[in-house]
Amino acid sequence: MELWFTEKQTPTYGITAKIKETYVSEQTEFQKLDMIETEEFGTMLVLDGMVMTTDKDEFVYHEMVAHPVLYTHPNPKKVLVVGGGDGGVIREILKHPSVEKAVLVDIDGKVIEYSKKYLPNIACGLDDPRVEVIVNDGFMHIHDHKNEYDVVMVDSTEPVGPAVNLFTRGFYQGIYDSLKEDGIFVAQTDNPWFTPDLIANVNRDVKEVFPIVRVFWANVPTYPSGLWTFTMGSKKYDPLEVDESGIPEIDTKYYSPRLHKAAFVLPKFVEDLVK
Repeated sequence: MELWFTEKQTPTYGITAKIKETYVSEQTEFQKLDMIETEEFGTMLVLDGMVMTTDKDEFVYHEMVAHPVLYTHPNPKKVLVVGGGDGGVIREILKHPSVEKAVLVDIDGKVIEYSKKYLPNIACGLDDPRVEVIVNDGFMHIHDHKNEYDVVMVDSTEPVGPAVNLFTRGFYQGIYDSLKEDGIFVAQTDNPWFTPDLIANVNRDVKEVFPIVRVFWANVPTYPSGLWTFTMGSKKYDPLEVDESGIPEIDTKYYSPRLHKAAFVLPKFVEDLVK
């Protein structure tokens, strides 16, 4: 008998993967958590029926959350990750020698626990001495830490369940207040094929808070439609003004100095969403 996992990405469309083994299937305090082994993508973390990360394609998302913003800021020393309990963004942050401290705040400690056990290549940086892991509400954390961070990264699920508040203007204002005078933030902002209104609304809200707002994209095969967007809000630095020749070659599989500005070139229909 064959077992298959299907994520219904819309009421009428989904992706499916053949399962080799189920490691965890648990209702945590906040969400349904499944850790499964698939034939095509290796180990897969699923929250509330949605694919969060996989062994095979995780590097795209995690590199693109971390590196464009960290190479836009000239000297990022203290970085906050809201969500991201799998540890992939933290792993990428630690590739930047200027970073003295990285703080991870995830509301669900089970995501952290099971990622360490079943996704060790992704969660490998969580025990680094530069990293502080806090199990708490990221929304409340930013409101309790003013003028503290150089960079804030929002690595959340889609806007359902505990992540709903992470897609509001009030949250973006809280991020602005938690950043230093030249701080920058970045958030994943879903896909333009199935959630165009979300991208447009987030862009509008962030523009009401930050003077510089840029949208960029990457290809993540296991995410809805594969075309995934990110929104960057900055108090001072523009990612399009970065000198690519000054970006060092680091150990990456997707991001590169040549891709830095290219990722901000949007397909026309996406560009129209954020005008």
